[in-house]
Amino acid sequence: MTIQLTTEDFKSKVFNYETSKEWQYQGSLPAIIDFYADWCGPCKMVAPVLEELAKEYAGKIVIYKVDTEAEQELSAVFGIRSIPTFLFIPINGQPAMQPGALPKHAFKEVIEEHLVGDKQFS
Repeated sequence: MTIQLTTEDFKSKVFNYETSKEWQYQGSLPAIIDFYADWCGPCKMVAPVLEELAKEYAGKIVIYKVDTEAEQELSAVFGIRSIPTFLFIPINGQPAMQPGALPKHAFKEVIEEHLVGDKQFS
């Protein structure tokens, strides 16, 4: 199941950008963050895919959702200009951002290679 994140949740579960300038992921599992809005058509198309992936990879990755309308500060911090935009967060290393609705096989490729696999984003 995907998990809704507020700005405060983000600071405690993912990264507190107010206290640290250097990226330091606080989670124990790799994560995907979906920056979306309720009115966004492509966001609605991707939502069921993310739910399926959350079930398939339960215990291996966490999938969070951030409502860009409600969490404008967080959207601004990450410079979200188009939605959906996805932030892929490995346990170690830097996160990678990808705008646009992706097909399921593209998500699985990133998950397998960069999140549960050992390749770093470059």
